[in-house]
Amino acid sequence: MIQAQALFDSLSDAIRRRLLALIQKEGELCVCELVAALGMPQPKISRHLAVMREAGLLAIRREGTWIYYRLDAHLPLWAYRIVEIASRDAPEAESDEDRMRLARMKAKPTTCLS
Repeated sequence: MIQAQALFDSLSDAIRRRLLALIQKEGELCVCELVAALGMPQPKISRHLAVMREAGLLAIRREGTWIYYRLDAHLPLWAYRIVEIASRDAPEAESDEDRMRLARMKAKPTTCLS
């Protein structure tokens, strides 16, 4: 079960808030999709995803060599609402750019590596 401190620590970073906003909007994303959307190196994205996973915010699904991230289905309602508000309050221009980069991604999860 997620603790309030872990949730707020996770949300204290702008990159993690951007990742959460994308995951919440899309439902589930592969690491390679998140890398393309934010335009950042894979190790940096993976490090932020690990922080959120360890905090109890995210769950993973493995499919072959790919790892997909989604909001943990066991998040309590209070935590989900906080994530929802934090995602909604992300700078609109930045959020729009992330979604546009994701939409333009040429190598979808069937061809990208995680």
